[in-house]
Amino acid sequence: MTEHLITHLRHVDIAMPDFERQRAFYTGLWGLTDVGGDTDVRFLAAEGSPERYIVRLRKSPEKRLDLVAFGAATPADVDLLAERLAGAGVNLVHEPKALQTLGGGYGVRFFDGDGRVVEVSAGVETRVHRRIEEREPIPVRLSHVVMNSAQPEATVAWYVKHLGFRLSDTLRIGARGEFMWFLRCNALHHSFAVARGPHVALHHASFEMRGIDEYMRGSGRMLRNGVEKVWGPGRHHAGDNTFSYFLDPVGNTVEYTTELELVDEDTWHPSVHDLTNAEIIDQWGTANEMNEFVAARSFNDVDKGLFVPPPV
Repeated sequence: MTEHLITHLRHVDIAMPDFERQRAFYTGLWGLTDVGGDTDVRFLAAEGSPERYIVRLRKSPEKRLDLVAFGAATPADVDLLAERLAGAGVNLVHEPKALQTLGGGYGVRFFDGDGRVVEVSAGVETRVHRRIEEREPIPVRLSHVVMNSAQPEATVAWYVKHLGFRLSDTLRIGARGEFMWFLRCNALHHSFAVARGPHVALHHASFEMRGIDEYMRGSGRMLRNGVEKVWGPGRHHAGDNTFSYFLDPVGNTVEYTTELELVDEDTWHPSVHDLTNAEIIDQWGTANEMNEFVAARSFNDVDKGLFVPPPV
């Protein structure tokens, strides 16, 4: 694929039985705004983002990732992408059509190589957003999502081949080999990444804060409210972004971050960063040790939604 038809990350949609507790966490603690829905589906926006919503919660008997959604510039690009995907044998959930979710638009859904549902859309209505104020510790936007895969090399190759993502950097752990690949669809170092895991699942969803002070204040709010911290606060080397990872009420890992690196497409060359170097793990040296326990918290539960389209 020569053209870069994917422009940006739009939203991540998750389902769970404990719906009300999940909604209360994301709106009452995490800092998102409930902008609509019904008793079983709620759409949550970031005050600093023009996206109509960045997280969709759905009540379901089973915990699953419903889908991850990306943007395209025009409906014609959605059609072109769908034509190429179908021609390459990719299983479409539905052909390009008018979307019935909040914000509307025109989009196509399909299964990636691991069985996740991916949506690409254009013409979605924007929302009136605002500048996040100094010391206001709420997300500006959805920064990136990371997925676990038992066959990560094949998953990375799928996204590069079919969706035109570019590899920014790779992480490895000494002789144990490579375990995370950062992919970009625009100037941000990564909007999507793939981690090696024991099964397919959501690894984490990351939310951009206004700056370092807001990031630390948000992290502190989680700690004061007894939200389980997985890892942080610290600063990654690959991507150069800050990190504080927590568990939401149903065990998904969510991250506060800021200052994700911008990449010059004309000069950037991917590197392999070895986490046996402590400064690669955390430039600041402030985070708790990255050990097997921390890694296992982000393995998450086996995704029950593989190759099964969500009902909405």
